[in-house]
Amino acid sequence: MEMVGSHWKRVAVLAGTVFLLAACVQENPPADEGADNNQDDSGGAVEQTTAENIYNNNCMSCHGQNLEGVSGPGLKEVGAKYSQEEIEEIIMNGKGRMPAIKQLSDENRAVLAEWLAEHK
Repeated sequence: MEMVGSHWKRVAVLAGTVFLLAACVQENPPADEGADNNQDDSGGAVEQTTAENIYNNNCMSCHGQNLEGVSGPGLKEVGAKYSQEEIEEIIMNGKGRMPAIKQLSDENRAVLAEWLAEHK
């Protein structure tokens, strides 16, 4: 009987982990809805022009619409803790439970890090 309870605990932990990971993966809306989906008609990458767009498309699902934090920490005062260069490093390589965000171009990573560093 003890093994059955243990099995369900493992299933619950696994399900919770999958749920949290899924929350951090945000799909881009279809192009036919007029949304910026990070690709042009030939499948090439398209630059996201503003820090807010970059944040919304890559960070908001974990860090919240208003930088308040969801499954990831709040970023309202991240610039008081980290420099722009440190934020770029965290975005590129990840930190703690945060995965690396490899799909961003160097330019977009710099734009995003500069914007976040201003939040003090």
